[in-house]
Amino acid sequence: MEKGLNFEPFSFTVHGRAVGFERPAVMGILNITADSFYDGGRYREANAMLAQARRLLAEGADIIDVGAASSRPGAELLPPEVESERIGAAVRLIRSELPEAIISVDTCYSLPARTAVEAGADIVNDIGGGQFDEQMFSTVAELQVPYILMHNRGLPGVMQQMTGYDDIIGDLTRYFSERLDALYRLGVKDVWIDPGFGFAKTVEENYELLHRLDELTAFFREPLLTALSRKSMIYKRLGTTPDEALTGTIALDAIALEKGSRLLRVHDPKPAAETIRLLFS
Repeated sequence: MEKGLNFEPFSFTVHGRAVGFERPAVMGILNITADSFYDGGRYREANAMLAQARRLLAEGADIIDVGAASSRPGAELLPPEVESERIGAAVRLIRSELPEAIISVDTCYSLPARTAVEAGADIVNDIGGGQFDEQMFSTVAELQVPYILMHNRGLPGVMQQMTGYDDIIGDLTRYFSERLDALYRLGVKDVWIDPGFGFAKTVEENYELLHRLDELTAFFREPLLTALSRKSMIYKRLGTTPDEALTGTIALDAIALEKGSRLLRVHDPKPAAETIRLLFS
């Protein structure tokens, strides 16, 4: 039998416990927002939230990524105090019912990050890459949790006015190098990088980035996370909607895995887990 794709194992520490992966990991999205581009409003109530968290795990998610504020293009972020209250309550609920789950919190502000970790979250996933809150890096260093560093150029309301790259891989390499240096100087131990598909990038720039991902994975030792699930780069090119973008998501996730992605952030864990099984078995 022909061997699957090669994979470099990775590990991280959550609350003193080492977690390792011998294959790419799946991060399941749990939006508790009212206005996310795909599933906004579906999981705001406690019972629906818990049912979705259980579904994500049952379908193959290794990590649950909880978000309380939409970061879709054009969205207005919640005030940190409001987001903090919502994300803290959600994490406490999930942690109480699913004590073994690995929980990530999707936020670009230090107050919700701190509140979520104190409530039981394990990972901070920052779409701002530390740009929207000058306390974020020092907070993550103090909390000593894994941190996902995403590429972005501006807040959701203006980021799509900030496209245009001389060399998209060169620009992202400089961005990550500078911020990784700052994080490691502060003592952050586990950092993953996310190239930020859909954030301050045109559809064409997203596809150039996707097909050149191997240049990033060759340069950085940090695990690369890709978040392509049901995004506009898929449904705009196909002339469909987010609801009809699952097949496109699977296709692009397969490309990302072949280019070296070690984590997939998705709305639909089962197809992602099956794609990983087919490519890496």
